[in-house]
Amino acid sequence: MIIRSETGTAAESAALATLVTRAFATAPVASGTEAEVLARLRASGALSLSLVAEEAGQLIGQIAASPATIGGAGGWACLGPLAVAPEAQGRGIGGALMRAALDRLAARGAAGAVLVGEPAYYGRFGFVADPAVVLAGVPARYVLVKPLAGPAPAGALVCAPALMP
Repeated sequence: MIIRSETGTAAESAALATLVTRAFATAPVASGTEAEVLARLRASGALSLSLVAEEAGQLIGQIAASPATIGGAGGWACLGPLAVAPEAQGRGIGGALMRAALDRLAARGAAGAVLVGEPAYYGRFGFVADPAVVLAGVPARYVLVKPLAGPAPAGALVCAPALMP
């Protein structure tokens, strides 16, 4: 398996839309719009990082990041969606994509990463719920932060419009 940056070609974008749709089709918590969110991030220019996992020439995973602010403080990245093809799940691909994304964000000097997700899964990557970081309409236990340079500021989390509830 290799992890690389998304090429941005129309063919790869279409393949990623299919991958993301398939990955979330059986997810216990999914909106069904995850592929559309990725397309809107790309179309709006808000996709600051998109990594794919590829094996034997097939895309088997993807993670995206876009700019975010917390309490008006910039330098944060909102992660999502993170998707792995159903037949490749359970093999550590999602974890490898997450670690690669966090490494690249740190190398770029990001203040940290935020996401909305399951604490039991994302805690293994150092994400924690921070009650001082608020996303309207989302229970605090699912708003997870991972500071990369200093502590997280307090305040409202604002992500790209494509990601906002």
